[in-house]
Amino acid sequence: MKLIDPSRMHWLRALLLGWLLTAAGLSAAAAADRRPEPVAEGLGIPWGMVFQDAGTLLFTERAGRVGRLDTASGEVSYLDGVPEVYAEGQGGLLDIALAPDHAETGWIYFTYAKPVDGQGATALARARLSGDRLVDWQELIVTQSRSDTTRHFGSRIAFDGSGHLFFGIGDRGVRPNGQDLTTHAGSVLRLNLDGSVPEDNPFVGRKNALPEIWSYGHRNPQGLVYDSEHERLWLIEHGPRGGDEINLVERGANYGWPVVSHGQEYWGPVDVGEATSKPGMTDPVKVYIPSIAPGSLLLYSGRAFPEWQGDLLAGALKLRHLNRVSLDADGNPAGEERLLQDLNERIRALAESPEGWLYLSTDSGRIYRLRP
Repeated sequence: MKLIDPSRMHWLRALLLGWLLTAAGLSAAAAADRRPEPVAEGLGIPWGMVFQDAGTLLFTERAGRVGRLDTASGEVSYLDGVPEVYAEGQGGLLDIALAPDHAETGWIYFTYAKPVDGQGATALARARLSGDRLVDWQELIVTQSRSDTTRHFGSRIAFDGSGHLFFGIGDRGVRPNGQDLTTHAGSVLRLNLDGSVPEDNPFVGRKNALPEIWSYGHRNPQGLVYDSEHERLWLIEHGPRGGDEINLVERGANYGWPVVSHGQEYWGPVDVGEATSKPGMTDPVKVYIPSIAPGSLLLYSGRAFPEWQGDLLAGALKLRHLNRVSLDADGNPAGEERLLQDLNERIRALAESPEGWLYLSTDSGRIYRLRP
């Protein structure tokens, strides 16, 4: 047997080490940049998604349907028992989320635009699933957010693990609503799981303020996620032309819209608001200029993409990509990466499977899966 010349061992070791490092880098890059595989297509606009179990994905279509996707076969069926929604403009059937105690109670939560006197108001409801039908439908709140526009309904749902539910509502296209505590528009609401108002909400008992409000000064929240480990609530929202924001939502805080903004008017190069920051108003932790038009927000916790653990992922509608924001130990944005740009799809909703795979819905009526 011919032995390797010892003088060449350092070269072989260097070659092997370089190959291993390159392979590791390529593996991470492949996980991040691999083109997602289509799982379902020909749908409406899949607005919200949540896993019912390891192989079943529930999703909403903005036009007013709730679908059930078998992620192994790609088979889609639709559920009965969905009430009428206000499917006009940006309104319709919006988010879907399983209650933290879903295994015991069976509750599934929904936000949607409800028709009220010919206009739409963002509403929150819950129901249970029996076979192919939603039953026990309960409207928990029809918010005071009606307007004669069909814009800025919100609305995503998040749970804090302590018996509370959050959901956001846009300003409904009426800018002064953002600073008006007598309307739910332009705010994030906090409720108990049964729809009642927690006694420790910041505006309980305050005159000329609605008790459900947790924070205000928002333009149009499109992603909301609760970080249980660090007990913090993240929100991503649309600015006007420029000025999309990631905000860390705190009790009673005012996020400034429309007094404070980083965006400009749609009709010309004129700044919106009085400034980009003012005393008494909470600054965003990240601003996107130009706007990416976020459609969702997810805090990744899976093992399939370990380099993403603890990162915020958002679907982008206007700039058509998956936006990844890494956070430092204090929760400050430490980096940003724009993935899947070659997909050229308006990415609306995100869901993480039990395996840690990422599911993405697009406005073209498709659901994709990204897995290593």
